[in-house]
Amino acid sequence: MTSRLIRACKHSFAMVLFAAVQHTAVADPLAPTGRWSAYAAGRAATPPMGWSSWNAFGTDIDEDKILGAARALVDQGLAAKGYRYVNIDDGWWLRRQVPDGQLVIRSDRFPSTVRPGELPSFRSFTDKLHAMGLKAGIYSDLGRNSCSQAYSPTDTDLPQGSVLEREVGLYGHIQQDIALYFGTWGFDFIKVDGCGLRAFGAGSEKVRSGKYRELPPLLNMEFVSRSDIPAVQGLFREINDALVRSNPDGDFLLSLCVWGAGNVRAWGKDFGNLSRTSDDITPSWSRMLTNFDSTAKRAFYAHPGSWNDPDMLFIGKGDFDVNHLTQARSHFSLWAMVNSPLFIGMDLRNAPEPLLALLGNRELIAVNQDPAGHQATLAYDSHDVQMLVKTLSTGHKAVAVFNRGAAAIDVDLTAAHMKFRDDADVELVDLWSGQTHRLRGTMKLKIAGHETLVFRARGTRLLPDGLYLSEQPGHVNPAVDGVAQPAPDPTIHRSAAGWQGTRGAGERPMYAGWGGVQADSAPYGEALAVKGRHFATGVGTLANSRLEVRNAGYRRFSATVGINDSARDPQARATFLVYGDGKLLATSRALKWGDAGERLSVDVAGIQLIELVVRTSHAGGAELPVTWGEAALLTR
Repeated sequence: MTSRLIRACKHSFAMVLFAAVQHTAVADPLAPTGRWSAYAAGRAATPPMGWSSWNAFGTDIDEDKILGAARALVDQGLAAKGYRYVNIDDGWWLRRQVPDGQLVIRSDRFPSTVRPGELPSFRSFTDKLHAMGLKAGIYSDLGRNSCSQAYSPTDTDLPQGSVLEREVGLYGHIQQDIALYFGTWGFDFIKVDGCGLRAFGAGSEKVRSGKYRELPPLLNMEFVSRSDIPAVQGLFREINDALVRSNPDGDFLLSLCVWGAGNVRAWGKDFGNLSRTSDDITPSWSRMLTNFDSTAKRAFYAHPGSWNDPDMLFIGKGDFDVNHLTQARSHFSLWAMVNSPLFIGMDLRNAPEPLLALLGNRELIAVNQDPAGHQATLAYDSHDVQMLVKTLSTGHKAVAVFNRGAAAIDVDLTAAHMKFRDDADVELVDLWSGQTHRLRGTMKLKIAGHETLVFRARGTRLLPDGLYLSEQPGHVNPAVDGVAQPAPDPTIHRSAAGWQGTRGAGERPMYAGWGGVQADSAPYGEALAVKGRHFATGVGTLANSRLEVRNAGYRRFSATVGINDSARDPQARATFLVYGDGKLLATSRALKWGDAGERLSVDVAGIQLIELVVRTSHAGGAELPVTWGEAALLTR
């Protein structure tokens, strides 16, 4: 055999082996990949900020209203503080032209779009926004038709024409429409709703009337098992492909708006820059709690580039108007702490000064825009009071103490809540009043009804030579979280202030994501404990999971691993594995319920990506909660 033939055979064998390895990697979701898999396209290193038309105007929009908001952002100094996106929501379209599929703008509402002898174009409109130093956003839907077409009680402001002409959504037109929005019209942001994939089934009154074509529902708000999740993800993949084609400089944002349906709270981070975690917010305290709860325990599911989105700020109306500044400050504080996008929803042309000052709070904006990108985690959790703590890029902490109820309550804030030593002073700066406080061990606070106090805290760390993983959720991605059957999350406040009001039997638990990866808690809310040993800090997950951890120059990973005491099957076993840049670094023995935790201490110097894998061959049906107790990255 010639050397050339030998080389060819070796090459063929290598290619076959490589293909087999690739196939194995695809077939086994727990196999290490050596790469960060959360969404990193677009321009969302920090949560985007701006203004959106929907809360103020619904579909009753026009050029004067939107440019008026843009000018207000600039003139009131909000644009200089980061509010840069000006987003047109539903109501801008007139029809889809047949047969070429071109979209037609309601040019009577947007006169700058008129071009004699040609179809209207938004280019001059987006040019005006860009000339003001702002970014422009547009709205569409995954289906053939939009949310207003699905749920508006009248035809006012809706697309006009034949059945086909009124099909203005992306379905069947993704490449064409994205190229139009970003390439031809010059938009920088798109919000993609999902009503077209849930509201036009055969039984829909809209379809039975003959006004709309049937599109079998791919999304179901009530039952996650009735959503076709792969099909929905496939549409978002096609949108992403089109966005990359139309934005060679990568300057775009994609907002997924499927309102917590289809288990999107688990996978939205892999498909877009923003992912709605709940149905729409309303200007009601109770509804705000629902939207906040849908995000508050999902810190590991948000990262620079991909943020949880509990919906727009509703400051300016109802329970958050100028007569309810305590509630409005709480709303803004909570959205800042959980790294929500900050999109103003009121008519800024006549906004009261106290609300403008609230929205312009530089300290709270800095918390939201901190470049480390760590969403706050819950250091204390009850139905009455919650404490959220966020690690900042400076090494300091932001701390929010939130009174969910209407009555004042006494609270003990401790150094331990912030993972600071209790024998050293902690400096607290109130980010609303500017006052400075000192805490040693414990500080007693009286929190008024519906009030949220927010502090920037500086103290001496419990862990002097590193960070616990629960302090840096923005660097930890649940590539696989172990949830085998997505289930509704019962911890989310069920409001009577949603779109149904008090019609029917009430809002049932419907937002899947129960049992996901948690900071300092087991997946279903129990304490982190292994054979009776409690861990104040750590990561709780389920077996058959793989967590990706970015390593910013640390030299050692350590954790005590084991089956959490909350496990329901004492016979199940699990093995814990640590990989670095795709190579196996450490393995535990096979551990079962009742075994003492096993300490892992792993050299990760020079490693860029650590992967924490838990495998089980358990076939009993019950998902197995496991613990990475005191999981930390250390400098030595």
